[in-house]
Amino acid sequence: MAAVMDYFRSCWGARSRAGRRGKKGSDAAGRQDGLLWYKDAGQAATGDFSMAVVQANNLLEDQSQVESGSLSMADPGPQGTFVGVYDGHGGPETSRFINDNMFHHLRRFATEHKCMSADVIRKAFQATEDGFLSVVSKEWSVKPQIAAVGSCCLVGVICSGTLYIANAGDSRAVLGRLVKATGQVVAMQLSAEHNACYEEVRQELQSSHPHDPQIVVLKHNVWRVKGLIQISRSIGDVYLKRPEYNRSPLHSKFRLRETFKKPILSSEPAIAVHQIQPSDQFVIFASDGLWEHLSNQEAVDLVQSNPRNGIARKLVKAAMQEA
Repeated sequence: MAAVMDYFRSCWGARSRAGRRGKKGSDAAGRQDGLLWYKDAGQAATGDFSMAVVQANNLLEDQSQVESGSLSMADPGPQGTFVGVYDGHGGPETSRFINDNMFHHLRRFATEHKCMSADVIRKAFQATEDGFLSVVSKEWSVKPQIAAVGSCCLVGVICSGTLYIANAGDSRAVLGRLVKATGQVVAMQLSAEHNACYEEVRQELQSSHPHDPQIVVLKHNVWRVKGLIQISRSIGDVYLKRPEYNRSPLHSKFRLRETFKKPILSSEPAIAVHQIQPSDQFVIFASDGLWEHLSNQEAVDLVQSNPRNGIARKLVKAAMQEA
């Protein structure tokens, strides 16, 4: 799953749903090619964009969206572009819920604060998490498996010359920046990732749970939180956040032997605030399925050396060829 936002042409107007891969399969301008959905070109308030999603599982668990124009409910309010990449696991429910609710919450808090800020985005994440927890609470008795459904959540907001990147999970945002002295466009990673394969993530978990020697486990050469999941932050995955959902009738493979008092996973996003420079060319937003097969610089080189129309589809196909 990939979205490429090309900097930075002003075209302010009414808020529009510029692009969305939603629960019905595509937006009006998207196209389907087998398991590949794509939107080769679109216009947003801060530039052009391209989107592509490939379905890796029998049931599509991933969602993405680009929203453009007003970022609040006030008139006049902050204008800009919102990008969301939601990489689901265990089922589609969480990523769909984020797709339907995150941007609404962001606009609501931006209205209350009368501006865009990291705090607005942080509150939107928390409200989305709380909303999905309510869904789990209502459905637990008839659909306990929903407690083991979750999603990584990568959000980008471009507003008033500032790019906000918020991430929970292991999706990634990479900037392409022009170095004038050489003419080269270099990759600059903007997001922090929360995957137990990184030593700093394991150290964070061990520091937060000093009395649990099994907080991270190497299982089949892959580091996993409690031997179950690779990521340490997400929306959903309530079975590792609330002990009342880590019991029967949840499937035994998700249940821990010992109860826990403190949430094991977190929904808190890592937020970076980047002041946009004239040398900034584009940003690539993508789930780990892309970055497992392309390095940051390889992805930036591919975007820089090809026409922007259809570039997200080209990125996804390049990753598929490497797989």
